Amino acid sequence: PMPNYQLRFLLQQSSHELYQHFGRKIRETAAARQDAQIDAAIEFVDRLEPENIATRLKALGGTCDAAAVVAADHPLIGQAIQALRLQGRPVVAYITDQSAPERAGYVGADNWKLGRTAAWFIAQTVCRPGRVQVLIGNHRYQCQDISEASFRSYMREHAGHLAIDESLPTHEEPKEAHRLISKLLAEKDDLVGVYVAGGGISGVLQAVREAPEERRRGFRVICRDIGPETRRGLAEGLITAALCHPLEQTSAQLIQTMIDAIRQTSNGAILQRTLPFEIITPENL
Repeated sequence: PMPNYQLRFLLQQSSHELYQHFGRKIRETAAARQDAQIDAAIEFVDRLEPENIATRLKALGGTCDAAAVVAADHPLIGQAIQALRLQGRPVVAYITDQSAPERAGYVGADNWKLGRTAAWFIAQTVCRPGRVQVLIGNHRYQCQDISEASFRSYMREHAGHLAIDESLPTHEEPKEAHRLISKLLAEKDDLVGVYVAGGGISGVLQAVREAPEERRRGFRVICRDIGPETRRGLAEGLITAALCHPLEQTSAQLIQTMIDAIRQTSNGAILQRTLPFEIITPENL
């Protein structure tokens, strides 16, 4: 008989089209497996406080063979991962890694390369001196922190003509991203680009659309991941590049890693599965 696996996935913010898209891809991939019967249940967590995510993860994990989570890296979430591990239920970090030594694995992009690639695009497409803004979603997301650090590292090394301002959090809220970028575009004549390391791209695009034509022209936007808003921004030429997780591959790799973690009877080595990210520009949309 075919093996049967109960897999649980805890994603973020059901209101975000991107996470709905992640969820759909995971379901499709699970249903397409020929070699196993997979019951894939996806839940979304709208309140992002670590206490809430830890509670939800423990509850979800109690009903499965393995769980995957997208979450900030926080000791409370680490404790939930440890508690599930002790029950024999491995937890895999998806998209953004966790530092909990008891995690079973990580599936996502190489965020060091991703941040440097974002910086390369801005440095190559902006000739005049100016300032660049980084927007992070929330604190403690390893994927954002690592790509922000590598973005700065590239700029220090190769783009002396550009100054990087202190990063600002959007709390993954488009409204806040809109407020920040509208204000910066109005107040800083020398702001030449923004790297959106977290959520909020729709708010950034709205702010750029509302800016005067001549202000828009020299302004570069680099973002992560692709939903309908990002596609529209690329099609309009407002986004220079989107650096994305290839969702077919990441979903397949995530499910395989969870199955590998369930089967793993050995030393409990952490399964690190890094996938190349896609680079989408207005010309290869």
